[in-house]
Amino acid sequence: MKRLRISPVHLIPLSFLTVIIIGALILYLPICAAPGCETDILTALFTATTSVCVTGLVVVDTYAHWSFFGQMVIMILAQIGGLGIVSVVFGFVLLTSRNISLGDRMLLKDAMNMNDSRHLLKFLKRVILGTFLVEGLGALLYMIDFIPRLGLKKGIWASVFQAVSAFCNAGMDVVGPDSMISLRTSPLLMIVTMVLIVLGGLGFVVWFDILHGIKAGFMKRFSIRQVITRMPEHTRVVLQITLALLLGGAVIFFVTEYNNPETIGLMDTGDKIMNALFQSVTLRTAGFASVPQDKLTGASCVVGCLWMFIGGSPIGTAGGVKTVTIFLIIMNTRSYISGRNETVVFRKKVSEELMRKASAIVTVSFATIVFMTVLLIATNPVSLEDALYEVVSASATVGLSRSLTPNLNVIGKIIIIVSMYLGRIGPISMAIFFSKKTSIDNKIHYIDGDFYVG
Repeated sequence: MKRLRISPVHLIPLSFLTVIIIGALILYLPICAAPGCETDILTALFTATTSVCVTGLVVVDTYAHWSFFGQMVIMILAQIGGLGIVSVVFGFVLLTSRNISLGDRMLLKDAMNMNDSRHLLKFLKRVILGTFLVEGLGALLYMIDFIPRLGLKKGIWASVFQAVSAFCNAGMDVVGPDSMISLRTSPLLMIVTMVLIVLGGLGFVVWFDILHGIKAGFMKRFSIRQVITRMPEHTRVVLQITLALLLGGAVIFFVTEYNNPETIGLMDTGDKIMNALFQSVTLRTAGFASVPQDKLTGASCVVGCLWMFIGGSPIGTAGGVKTVTIFLIIMNTRSYISGRNETVVFRKKVSEELMRKASAIVTVSFATIVFMTVLLIATNPVSLEDALYEVVSASATVGLSRSLTPNLNVIGKIIIIVSMYLGRIGPISMAIFFSKKTSIDNKIHYIDGDFYVG
């Protein structure tokens, strides 16, 4: 009997959909709900989707509606979604010491959006080990505050849940109904959360490049400048863009919200700086909120939508169209304006195929957001500002809301469910699709047409 093989283009979206459905069926069970709470199938589906897609938008309070078992299911779904379903499956395969075929290696390469399959299994092992190590350290640091605040049992559980949620950029917690708002005066909790978010959003390739650079620099006595300049161009781009977005966003939010009494206006200067930085960090697809999002100024909302759309960096736990994608679009524009016939970054040429891929991802993602926003406004009595913020948050798997999610009608919730799913698998699937060469070579060349732009 011939073995049925599904291409990665179809298998990856189907794997996410399968886990979402299984998760929804489990969360629908009475054992997953807290005493006195009942879960309808749409709530179960919405929660499973937001967990697997590591978004964080919720229609019921995670800490109050779900039992301990239900919260554990949500955390496991977020962990699977953060690492990637195919990566998790192959992680278990490696634990059982089973051989992995060449076809399976190619599937894993596509699922992780890697350029080649060399040292792929070693990379996967380091990813899984690094993930659990960082989450474990994060949980231990959380316990310093959560155990005295919540008690031993609940403090330990809240620490573990929040560490996984922050690193996977899921944005959910089991502490209370207002995310990080009641905890925003705790430097420890704020800093640990920001560090976990950034580490998850940097991408695993960047992790190992930094560690390798530090090790080489220490052994060969390189200066910090030499260590940085010897790093691969991808890592250098990610670090520079990430730093620029985090600091730039913090400055913007500090200025636009400085006198807003409903966000940071009544805080002292130190807390204003901390919460402005936290807002900039959490918009990178994390979804934790230290200030009410529905109280932000209009300028902050616009910047917030842009920051969410960009998201984190490739081959990590973050969503969005990714920092490197946006960077390449900007550099291509700069090359055209300056009259160059190719895009060059750090004295390295960016291939035309990669530029087309970046353009396709941004175009399709933007079109999806516009379409879903129009649908949401047409089916729910909401403002453009709130609808756009909600859809961008869902599509970029961020999880921040202007208090809109629980108040959506059935159609609105379905629109957000679809947006979260497309946001999680869309960029991945598009990246794989546009990186594949067509089965028919472009052997026919056409004459130039007469078109006008601009």
